[in-house]
Amino acid sequence: MSGLVGDTPVLHVSEPLAPAGHGFWAKLEGFNPGGIKDRPALHMVERARARGDLAPGSMIIESTSGTLGLGLALAGMVYGHPVTLVTDPGLESSMTRLLTAYGAQVNVVSDPHPTGGWQQARCDRVDRLREQHPGAWVPDQYNNPDNVAAYTPLALELAAQLGHIDVLVCSVGTGGHSAGVSRVLRQLYPGLRLVGVDTVGSTIFGQPARSRLMRGLGSSIYPRNVAYENFSEVHWVSPAEAVWTCRQLASSHYATGGWSVGAVALVAGWLARTLPAHTRIAAVFPDGPQRYLGTVYDDDYCSAHGLLDAPPAAEPEVVGRPDEKEVTRWTRCATVVDPLAAQRKRGADANDEGRS
Repeated sequence: MSGLVGDTPVLHVSEPLAPAGHGFWAKLEGFNPGGIKDRPALHMVERARARGDLAPGSMIIESTSGTLGLGLALAGMVYGHPVTLVTDPGLESSMTRLLTAYGAQVNVVSDPHPTGGWQQARCDRVDRLREQHPGAWVPDQYNNPDNVAAYTPLALELAAQLGHIDVLVCSVGTGGHSAGVSRVLRQLYPGLRLVGVDTVGSTIFGQPARSRLMRGLGSSIYPRNVAYENFSEVHWVSPAEAVWTCRQLASSHYATGGWSVGAVALVAGWLARTLPAHTRIAAVFPDGPQRYLGTVYDDDYCSAHGLLDAPPAAEPEVVGRPDEKEVTRWTRCATVVDPLAAQRKRGADANDEGRS
């Protein structure tokens, strides 16, 4: 079963997101059985077993918004482990049914954490379940370096398929695939630019935490796998902008996906329009459209959430610093910093001033 993962195709995307003669290459990770996170799920489990951290037959417990859960269900079958997945009420009912069909136990938290939101509430539940099940193993996708290492094959596939890459566009959630793919590609192409794509309301790049509609990208905690030093710039995208782009992709290229795909394609299309035509741009599409038929592709759902009002602006808004203001629409920032490191520096500076 593990042989079903990898060697996904690329597709050239041009009009209507970019004019004729311009475009970008989309890496279609939705061709994996469960999406892009099949790769780290299998790799993290394999490495944990090799180190002895995960004993034969022991339980795997992890927090997920869906896609990693599919990968861990697959890894549980491949290596013979029961899998318990902690999620929240935002998980689509179709995904809950699918994960259950694959043999996973789905554990749903009922209330968000007062400051860390649903994500922190899920992590807290994982900790309690681990205490109740001695010997259970938690992948901790947000901080596990094996999550990053799992994407080496994806990077090598892209290099073989495209020959040269100038710009890599990745959504950012746990930080795994943006860190893992860029690390390898930058060794091959030292001038590579990495463009991160986040959602409005996410704290990853220094914005305030807010309720988020989009799943699969963004975070209300600070994953340590995010390689801030690798990014040339970051873009924040709103749900309505992602929906519009997903639907444009569907009607023009047949290949489309969910929230992350729409956000990444919006940014990659803009780069293709504004950079020289010979620039080789690669964009990672993490999944396909199937789990989003009741959200991104449902007119009633989108109307109820105000997601069908208008197409995105032709250009992103620009801010000079990630904390310059709270963004609510597609916005670009060419200054990328680790917000935790910035907080520590401000604290140290304040202490120095106090002593002086």
